[in-house]
Amino acid sequence: MVITYYGSSCFKVSSGEFVLAFDPPSKKSSFKSPRFRADAVLISHNHDDHSGYEMISGKENTAPVKIDGPGEYEIQGVDINGVFSWHDAHSGKKLGQNTIYSAEVEDIKICHLGDFGEKEMRSETLESIGPVDILFLPIGGKTVSDAETALKAANQLEPKIIIPMHYEKKELTAFLKEAGAESSKPEEKLTIKKKEIAGDRARVVVLKPSIQ
Repeated sequence: MVITYYGSSCFKVSSGEFVLAFDPPSKKSSFKSPRFRADAVLISHNHDDHSGYEMISGKENTAPVKIDGPGEYEIQGVDINGVFSWHDAHSGKKLGQNTIYSAEVEDIKICHLGDFGEKEMRSETLESIGPVDILFLPIGGKTVSDAETALKAANQLEPKIIIPMHYEKKELTAFLKEAGAESSKPEEKLTIKKKEIAGDRARVVVLKPSIQ
């Protein structure tokens, strides 16, 4: 599995020829959207920074599958689960709904929290997500969880690897300090196999945005 980060909450997850795109920015976003081909595009909520389905091409003259809400999906044998959550700590009264996505690729369970903004993971959310190997975690505060709250949610999910997203530099610094991972050095991408995921304590992997 190869994971590439494109800034904000946008990721490309590749397994051979199979590709998932998470939260590509739209044309209206201040973030640049990547251009690549994918089998499916997963959108956590309807915001310009996260909903650029049209920016991702499909394969063999077919459009990619669009997934933009809670439910159970199967794309080419890969099971994907969309879990309802709130975008804020006030039951959506300020920012509305958010979808958390989990998928099992190469026997590795990945989980993208979208713009999760609740104070903590509710028990039903944890049950719906299940065990997690790699967690894409928003840490930027403001419209998502801040460093302390984000780490609390991560500790509830107990992933083996945490990949921060949706942050500015100062917010990343605060999170790495909170997580005791100040020594983490940014990497171009994460290439990993199931046998390489181990340990009792979550490892923080910081990925460089491939586009600015």
